[in-house]
Amino acid sequence: MNYQYVLQRLFTALIVVLGVTFVVFMIMQIVPGDPARVVLGPYASDESVAGLRERLGLNRPFFVQYASWLGGVVQGDFGQSLLNGQEVAPQLWGRVGPSFELAMVSLFVGLAIAFPVGMISALKPGSAIDIVATLFSQIGVSVPTFWMGILLVIVFALNLGVLPPSGYTPITEDPGDWLAHIVLPAFTAGFVSASIQTRFIRSAMLDVLSANYVQTARAKGLAERKVIVNHALRNALINIVTIIGLQITALFSGIVIVEVVFSWPGLGRLALNAVLERDYPLLQGAVFFVALMVTVVNLFIDLLYFFLDPRIEFA
Repeated sequence: MNYQYVLQRLFTALIVVLGVTFVVFMIMQIVPGDPARVVLGPYASDESVAGLRERLGLNRPFFVQYASWLGGVVQGDFGQSLLNGQEVAPQLWGRVGPSFELAMVSLFVGLAIAFPVGMISALKPGSAIDIVATLFSQIGVSVPTFWMGILLVIVFALNLGVLPPSGYTPITEDPGDWLAHIVLPAFTAGFVSASIQTRFIRSAMLDVLSANYVQTARAKGLAERKVIVNHALRNALINIVTIIGLQITALFSGIVIVEVVFSWPGLGRLALNAVLERDYPLLQGAVFFVALMVTVVNLFIDLLYFFLDPRIEFA
């Protein structure tokens, strides 16, 4: 393992997180609207609004505000919510768990569907299974996530009554109830993820199956199962792991719609409410946590390449 490369990637990940938070902080400053006016209401006097802006530090220069926020983050202090006055850090920690659970279960659902479908489709190109898999992939990419979620709620919650339509129960309190609540949102996000992964798994396997070393292994008389597992799949894993990593980051950053539809208390829903209410500290904290999780996943995928193929050398 090249530890110099690991340190370099850690430094790059830190720069990415800081860059994301800086851009979001800048966008919130230039978006029309005044957080102090939102807190006090539309009928508050200009003097009251100005006084609140001064107490909150909103009248300070942009770089001073960002540096102050960043200094607090280094010490574990994400500030206080502008609307409820509560500390931001506990609110964020309470949302990280549900978001992580939903993203991981959605990824598992997507892989459980995409891996066998993509593999069979690649092994039998042009067959009926391949055509159905291609159609499934097109439908999954085309169907809006919110529409899929609402449809599942109507069918399984309202009509059949077998699953709850929304809500969340911590897994530590009641694993069975947690599972019942996570099925619909996880399948909603996982279905879209599976449709994308199916296309890439099929493409990666087709590229490898036509390679010379796979044809040579077959010519030597190896069993087809060994050819697929030991030669084709092993060499296709690099591309497959890459798309899985991209899907994980997409689930972390784009699961807001699913959380809103199913009233899931995750970071995405918290960030959306913070945007609508112009709660700067809460939004910055949520963006920081999401960016941190995404960069950690990307770093893990980069390091996983080395274990999948030791021939890879990191410059």
